[in-house]
Amino acid sequence: MNHRFDFDTPIHRCGSNCVKWDECDDSEVIPMWVADMDFATAPCIIEAMRRRVEHGAFGYNIVPESYYRAIIDWHTRRHGWTPRREWIQYTIGVVPALSVIVKALASEGDAVLIQTPVYNCFFSSIRNNGCRVVEMPLTWHPDTERYTVDFALMEQTIIEQHVKVFLLCNPHNPACRVWTRDELNRMADICQRHSVVVVADEIHCEFVNPDLGYAYTPFGLVAEARGMDYVVANAASKAFNIAGLQMAYIISPSAEMRARIDRAINVNEVCDVNPFGIIALEAAYSSEGEEWLNHLLRYIYDNYQLFRSMMKAALPALPIAQLDGTYLAWVDVSSLSTDSKAIASDLKARHKVWVNPGEMYGQAGFLRVNLACPRSQVEEATRRIIEGLKSSPM
Repeated sequence: MNHRFDFDTPIHRCGSNCVKWDECDDSEVIPMWVADMDFATAPCIIEAMRRRVEHGAFGYNIVPESYYRAIIDWHTRRHGWTPRREWIQYTIGVVPALSVIVKALASEGDAVLIQTPVYNCFFSSIRNNGCRVVEMPLTWHPDTERYTVDFALMEQTIIEQHVKVFLLCNPHNPACRVWTRDELNRMADICQRHSVVVVADEIHCEFVNPDLGYAYTPFGLVAEARGMDYVVANAASKAFNIAGLQMAYIISPSAEMRARIDRAINVNEVCDVNPFGIIALEAAYSSEGEEWLNHLLRYIYDNYQLFRSMMKAALPALPIAQLDGTYLAWVDVSSLSTDSKAIASDLKARHKVWVNPGEMYGQAGFLRVNLACPRSQVEEATRRIIEGLKSSPM
C-alpha cells in the first residue's frame, strides 16, 4: 500500500463549481462521464501554487524559459523524445489548440480525417472551422476486445476524400489504444505518400497501463525519423488533473506551420494564459510530479481490473475494450441495444450513475466510463451499471 499518496479518500467536489459534479441537479448521481479525475493533484503542484498565491499579485504574465525547459526535459526523460525550444508554442488548452491548428493548416471546405470512435471535440474543432469531417472507422474485434486500423481503408479514404489533415488521437480516446510504433509508422507512411499533415492529440500520453508491455511512442519520433512535418498538441492537464488552470502546448518542427498557427492563436485570442498554469506545469514535470504520477497509474489500472472483474462476473457476454491507455473504460452494449444514448439516459435517471454514450464519439452501442476516482466510487458505480444493464433486454 502506498502511504505517501492518498487516492482512496474521496474529495467532496460538489459546490465547487465543478463541471463533473455540479452540472447534475440530482445529488445521488455518481458522475463517471467527463474525463477529469476525482483526485487531488500532486502535492508538489499544490505547494508550488501555494507559494505563488502568497505572492499576492496575479496580473498579466510572460511565459518563462523555465516552462519550455520543463517540457523538453520531461519528454526527454520520460518518453525519449527531445523537441527543440523553438518548436514549442503555448495556448490555453488542447481543444483550443486543435481548433487553431485546423484553422491554420486547412481551408474552408477541406477534408479532415478522424478515426472513429474518437473524442467528441474532434468533430467540433473541424466543423467550427468550416472544414469537412471525414470519418474512418477503426475495426472493433469483440473477441479480442481491441481496435485495429484498417490501413488499406485509411489510404483509400484519404485518396477518395482528398484529405488535407489527419487528426490522430495518440493514445486513443475512447478506443483505449496506445498505438504501437509499427502502427504509427504505417499511418505516417500513408500520410506522407499523400501529403497529409498529421496533427497528434497526445494529451493522454501519460496514461499507459503499467502491464501493457510497451510504451507510448510520441508521434514526433516517428515523423522526425522520416523527415516529415507534423504538429502535436499536449498538456499536463489530463495527467495531473489541472485542466481548470488553462495551459497547453503545441509542438511542430516546421517554422512555416508554426507561423500560421501563431497567427491563428492570436486571431482567436487564445494566447493569454493563466499564471498558475505555468507554475503547475513546471511542478508537474519534476521528479516529485513523476513519482506521484507513477503511483497514480498503478491505482487507476487496478481500478480497471476491479471494474472489469465485476462486469465480467455479472455480464460475461459484454465485451470491454482492453485498457492499453487512458483511464476510460469502453463497454460494448450493442447486444442490449445499439441505442447506447437511451441506455446511458436510463442509467442516469433510474440507477443514478452518469456515463457517456458511444454516439458522442461516432459509434453507437458503447458506453464510456471514467475510472479515475477512488476505488469505493468505482465499486459502487459499477454495481449500479450492472444493475441497470441487467434490466435491459438482451
